[in-house]
Amino acid sequence: MIYLDSSAVLAYLLVEDRVPPEGLWREPLTSSRLLEYEVWTRIHARKLARTHGDHARALIGRVALVELAPPVLARALEPFPRPVRTLDALHLASMEFLRAHGQAVQLASYDARLITAARALKIPLYEL
Repeated sequence: MIYLDSSAVLAYLLVEDRVPPEGLWREPLTSSRLLEYEVWTRIHARKLARTHGDHARALIGRVALVELAPPVLARALEPFPRPVRTLDALHLASMEFLRAHGQAVQLASYDARLITAARALKIPLYEL
């Protein structure tokens, strides 16, 4: 299962210089509910809801979202092997929740700080 970070989703939606491979979108995808908020915040900040809204909704709609339930939030309060930002802690806690429940997770991200923290937790990376 591929865990999507907003950097990968936004690169795809906004057709940035680096774009995830098409094969990524055929994989089983998951993320934190946080992904929805991160993507829409950027879409609205750039005033792109009219041109990109349907595509964003469709993409988010095919991602299995992990809710920010008490066990996930509790893990985010604990220390990580590397210093992390708040939203990264929530993503990492979501990935650890999935792994604790027997899911094999690979992270798809362009965010260097999140990737570094994921590596420290031995979370494999999906090659973008």
